[in-house]
Amino acid sequence: GPSYRFRLSYEWAIIAHHFGHPSVTDAYENGFKDMQDTLSYAPTLESQHHRLVSMRIGFQDMPLWYASYQIDKGQPIKAIETLERGRALLWSEMRDFRTSTDQLRAVDPTLAAEFEAINRDLEQVTMSMAPCGNMETDSWKTDPFSHLVAKQRQVLGDRNKLISRIRALPNFRNFLEPPSFDALRSAALHGPVIIINHCMWRCDLLVLFRDSLSLITTTDDFYSRAIELGDRLVDARKHHRLESKKYERALRSVLQSLYELVGKPVIEVLREMKIPEQSRVWWCPTSVFCYLPLHAMGPIPSDDGVTRYFSDIYIPSYTPSLSALITSRKPQAEGQTFQKPSILLVAQPESLKHAIPEIWTIQRLTTTVTSLISKNATPSSVVEGLKHHQFSHFVCHGNLEEGKPFNASFKLSGGRQLTLLEIVRSQLPTAEFAFLSACHTAELTEESIPGEALHLTAAMQYCGFRSVVGTMWAMADQDGQYLAEDFYKSILSSDEPGVPYYERSARALRDAVKNFRSKKVPLERWVNYVHYGA
Repeated sequence: GPSYRFRLSYEWAIIAHHFGHPSVTDAYENGFKDMQDTLSYAPTLESQHHRLVSMRIGFQDMPLWYASYQIDKGQPIKAIETLERGRALLWSEMRDFRTSTDQLRAVDPTLAAEFEAINRDLEQVTMSMAPCGNMETDSWKTDPFSHLVAKQRQVLGDRNKLISRIRALPNFRNFLEPPSFDALRSAALHGPVIIINHCMWRCDLLVLFRDSLSLITTTDDFYSRAIELGDRLVDARKHHRLESKKYERALRSVLQSLYELVGKPVIEVLREMKIPEQSRVWWCPTSVFCYLPLHAMGPIPSDDGVTRYFSDIYIPSYTPSLSALITSRKPQAEGQTFQKPSILLVAQPESLKHAIPEIWTIQRLTTTVTSLISKNATPSSVVEGLKHHQFSHFVCHGNLEEGKPFNASFKLSGGRQLTLLEIVRSQLPTAEFAFLSACHTAELTEESIPGEALHLTAAMQYCGFRSVVGTMWAMADQDGQYLAEDFYKSILSSDEPGVPYYERSARALRDAVKNFRSKKVPLERWVNYVHYGA
């Protein structure tokens, strides 16, 4: 089966790369095809994730290794294309289900309608709930979900035939092909995107900005130092309470070391590129860097003695992939509006003793606010509310389930939960921004594959939200009030003509966190907050 073929390609790539054999490119290209086939023949997202985890090392390493090989051969542009098509595989697959057919409809409305219908069918199968079976043998034929496997393979085959017909049309040759560098570089039109390739063969930082691409080579110990930083932070979180002095010291040392390792060379290059301070910057990390707070690196040495971190110099955001960032900036179907956004407030004050002040803060804002509080916030009412508001603000517990990212959830009243899978099933055409004032919303569990970015923040981004604020770990619920007050004061009163409100959210978060930091709160409480998207 495809899993066995992938293992062979993986071994081939390791040996060919190590010995510099001329078949290296063929080995990696075969591996990429087998990666895709391995996922294509698992019927549901959960079974696909199970497949990914079962071959974690290969799926995680293959894109990073191939990119490092291409950089070594003087092909950084190809390396960016490789990293894009080899990571965030599940999000990419789901994004393809919802690809726009506007151009196709103008040429062949019937074919466009067929393609939309088959995408809906395939998405319904892929996002259904099913136990994981063994599809490496014929045992799947008698599995409880055998009908799902059969249906998925039938629909997938029909879809592939349709794609072939579409590609035969004039100007559609590249329909649903992996994006080229020319398409990907549009992600960096509004500010630099910094891609970190963390790989045992070599590590590199790629700074993409408009039409320029800068390559920052790293020291020989970069790979091992990054792993040590990740281990240090994870171990500290395992063995010490977040509010403890020991965790504070560990986090402080990680941020300082992270600045020396990544922040210092990146800032130097940004200055060489004449990127003004206070510009927006996006991080697109791989491997262990997906767990590390790049936005808060420092303190950065200064002549005036003022303590500054990376977020004081630039306005940082994250993106799981370049395609996700490009999608977050696509024009809305009904046209961009610059009116003050309506806000859906979802809150569970019974389980959070400091939630009431945060609820009042949102309800007093000078815009339309719809409140779903306590028992009024059910999974169905929340999803329905999300469809009719531009902004959403969640004040509730966030839950993680080790090894089951699609079960990550917002805890609602009566023990009910709004899960990641329920969120990604939603289509939210008017959604613009979500503030997830809940624990763990941008956190990856240890069993996760970092490049897949399977967390609640990425799920909100996938289903339509252009910008999202999340948390890297557990948050202190008393902090939500202070952050929300400064955040919305900034975003709703800022005078930025022609700039959509959601695009003001990164600066608003940075400024709110800066004010929060001035209250002398523990380090982990302000480092916790991250911005994803446009």
